[in-house]
Amino acid sequence: MLSSYGAEPLPVDQIAAMVGDGAKKLVLRALKSAGRRPETEEALQRFRTIYDRRLLNHTKPYDGILDVVRRAADIAALGVLTNKPAAPTERLLASFGLASFFQWVTAGDSGVPRKPDPTGLKQMIQNAGASAGDTLLVGDSMIDVMTARSAGVQVCVARYGFGQLRGEMTLEPSELEAGLPADLGPIIERHIRGLC
Repeated sequence: MLSSYGAEPLPVDQIAAMVGDGAKKLVLRALKSAGRRPETEEALQRFRTIYDRRLLNHTKPYDGILDVVRRAADIAALGVLTNKPAAPTERLLASFGLASFFQWVTAGDSGVPRKPDPTGLKQMIQNAGASAGDTLLVGDSMIDVMTARSAGVQVCVARYGFGQLRGEMTLEPSELEAGLPADLGPIIERHIRGLC
């Protein structure tokens, strides 16, 4: 996208640190870092076209996460709450064999306010016939932590995710964290057992 405006590409780690608050903010941050200021909506559309074309080129689940999701689906109802649009979200889930494990997918264009607004999460909780106390939100950014807090649910922060690259994470003592994908399984199981 930057190249289409005559800008030099930015290093991958610099771009990765900009990820996590939606495509619009990513595009704005990238344009600013590259010293460009074209029309944001036009740049956002360019980004989405390129992103869609290259969606599966480098994206893959974290090592071990497929097993974690499979085991979690055996003991709990699972949903995806993302600010990413529905089309790429569903394409990613299907491409990696994950779609069947999630009963609900609420995306950034699903008609509910985006995270950190808790509306989408609360709807999933209601659809599951669960309560806030039954629920564990796994995320990797302060946006996810804020969403969980607003909904009154427990949160587990994936310390290996993109949100960590921005260095903005401040957790309460009762909030959980996973250093590796393999750490999630036991955390999810302990949360479920603690409810029984």
